[in-house]
This record gives sequence, structure tokens and C-alpha cells, in this order.
Amino acid sequence: MSINVETLEKLERKIILTVPAERITFEINKRLQKLARTARMDGFRPGKVPMDVVKKQYGYGVHQEVLNERVGQAFYEAVNEAGISIAGRPIINELPHQDNADMQFEAIFEVFPEVALGDISALEVEKVDTAVDEVAIDRTIEILRKQRRTFSQRAAEQPAQDGDRVTIDFEGKIDGEPFDGGKAEGFQYLVGEGQMLKEFEDAVRGMKCGESKTFPLVFPADYHGKEVAGKTADFLVTVTKLEAVNLPEVDEAFIKQLGVADGSMDTLRADIRKNLERETRSRVKARNKNAVMDALLKNSDFDLPKVRVQEEISNMTDRAREDMKQRGMKDADKVDLPQEMFSTLAERRVRLGLIVSTLVTENKLNATAEQVKAHIEELAASYERPEDVVKWYMSDRRRLAEAEAVVTEDNVTEFVLEKAKVSNKTVAFDELMGQRA
Repeated sequence: MSINVETLEKLERKIILTVPAERITFEINKRLQKLARTARMDGFRPGKVPMDVVKKQYGYGVHQEVLNERVGQAFYEAVNEAGISIAGRPIINELPHQDNADMQFEAIFEVFPEVALGDISALEVEKVDTAVDEVAIDRTIEILRKQRRTFSQRAAEQPAQDGDRVTIDFEGKIDGEPFDGGKAEGFQYLVGEGQMLKEFEDAVRGMKCGESKTFPLVFPADYHGKEVAGKTADFLVTVTKLEAVNLPEVDEAFIKQLGVADGSMDTLRADIRKNLERETRSRVKARNKNAVMDALLKNSDFDLPKVRVQEEISNMTDRAREDMKQRGMKDADKVDLPQEMFSTLAERRVRLGLIVSTLVTENKLNATAEQVKAHIEELAASYERPEDVVKWYMSDRRRLAEAEAVVTEDNVTEFVLEKAKVSNKTVAFDELMGQRA
């Protein structure tokens, strides 16, 4: 059978399907006869309902059922015959035809594009690495101390300094007029932690409990509150409470609180190094993967199946709504989420999916069972009972598939890094972790 595939626009195609009328009629009659043998209707004994009554009751539904099955079968037989790889469900419309004549249908669908990746060896990729040094370990210990800090009331004559917890009342005005969000009572924050704008912190630093001060503050032009961005406000601030920070000593008791049984500083630092190295490996891998994916995107240009982009937008919208529900937002299902919010990222994901799939197929980069298990064990290592986490992953096919997808992407990343023009760069630990200096 010769299949005529018409190109409409870019990846959109059309074929005409023909379904023999006698085949439809035969199948409908066959199913109605089967129904008649078991049909139960008032006034008739089981299996004795007249065929014309059965047809009146069930005919339309059976007709639609048979038609959908036969047209679907005809479509997939046609695309298989033509060797077409379809990108999504087709839109099928019935064409006009005479009674008792063969039925014809128009099927419009999209196909997958030919993904031309170009020369991988010409790609330029920056590969980063990071070392965990003693400074990073020291900083982590300080973070652990801050997580267990306590506060005590400062003496009346003592001024606020970095690390203090200060409670204030404040009111800001622009051109003498109050503005939304410019007033609060009993507001609490930590001095020097970057929780407030620099001008605000500079004004409060050095104030004593009970002291008031008026000062000007210029909001940054890119401030998140657009109604005050770039404007100057006059603030009146009163310190109502001032508490000094107390950090615990790094002694044996403190170390044991962190789960180090022997209370040894050497053991603590070794544990911290191990955890930091695991985290940096994860972040380095993610950063290098993104660099590879960005390079692949720049090196490819092909049309995307609109149906796949739309599916991705729908998935992202569903995930966004679910996230809002998890955060306790009421009526999350009613929140307006325009498709434009997700379209750019959806197109990127679909394009990358096609690129990765092509590379995997052409170069046999599928994840192996051993790789997937090693990946899951790496993820589980940071938990208290890693063996339970491994079982949790291995017992669910969906979670296992997610792990396989990650490992496959890792294989693609390594494949590209082996062939591309790679420049190596050492990144400071703080930069990689996103910490302030």
C-alpha cells in the first residue's frame, strides 16, 4: 500500500485514511449480536431483546467505539508503513462521503525533526573543578556554631554590633507620606547578616536599646518593591531590644552534639571534609553538565514539535500548582499561570531532550544497571540510613527511571567533554557554594 504523506508546515504532516464501510458494518453487527445475548431490558427475558431494540439502545455507542478503533488502527498502520516517527497524538477529522461508501479521514500530526548536532569536537566548553581546603572546613564549623547560637540581653550602655539580634520599631515616609511595607513594630533581625539594606544596617549598627534615629535611605533602582524602587525614604527607627550573640565553644561536648561519637576535632573535620567533597562533586557535575548542554544548544538548530512543547508547558504548570499547594497556598488551581511563563524553558527542555536522545542512540550512551546503582548509593550516602534510601529508589520503577535519566545525561556530558575543546578552570569553594566572602 502506498501512503501519501503531505507536508503542511515545518514538522506538520497530513495523510488520508480510508476505512472500508463493510469492515465497519461487520464489526458493529458482531458486537451488537454479542450484546443482544446478554442484554437486560424491562419487558424482555435476558438474551431475548430484539435486535432493532438493541441497535436503538446501543447502536450509536458501538458505532463510535468501532470507528475510533478502526481509524486508530488505520492511522498507526499507515505511519508504520511510511516509516514515520510521530511526535504526538494526531488530530483526525472525518471527510464527507456517500452513504455505504468507504469512509475517509484526514489525520494531521507532527513528526520528530532530524537532529543535526554538527561537529562535537568543535564545541567549546569550560569545565570547572573545586578543592575543599581547610578554610572551607573552618567556615563550615562556624556555620554549625551559628546554627546553635543563643542570645542574651545587652547592657543598656552597649551599642548594637554585628551578630546581635536587634528588635526595632520603624516607619518610613517618602515625601512625607507613608508607603506600603514601610512600617513595622517588634521587627527582629540579625545585624550584619545582610537581611536589611546596607544603609539601614549602617544606621542601626551602634545604636543602644531605647535609642531612636532618623535617617535617609535610597532604595536601589532594581528593588523588588517597584513602587519605591529608586526613591528616597526617611526612616525613624527605635531600638526596643538588643541581644548579644553567644556562640558555643568547639569543645568535646559540642562535637558530640554534632553526632561525632568520640568528640574528636580530627574526626569532626574529616566528616565535614567528606560531606563537603560529596556536595562539591554534585555541584561541579551539575555546573559542567549545564555548560555541556548550553554548548550543545548553541550547536544545534532544528524545529520543535509544538505538541511536545505544549505537553512540557502543561507538565510545568501542573508542577507549579502542586508546589503552591505544598506551600499552603489556597485556591492554587485557580491561580492564573500564563503559558508564556513556561514557554522558553519548555522549549529548552524539549530541544535538549531531543539532542540527548540522539546522542544516546548514536553513541550507545544508555545508563547501565551498575551506573544507576552507584548513582543511587551516592545519593543515599548523606542519609542516616543509606540502605533504606537505596531500597526506596530500587523498589519504585518511576524513581528508578528518574535515576536512569540523570545517569544517561551524565554519560552524555562525559562523552562531549572527551571530544570537545575543553578549558579547565578552578573555581573557589565559596563561589561554587554561593557563599558570601
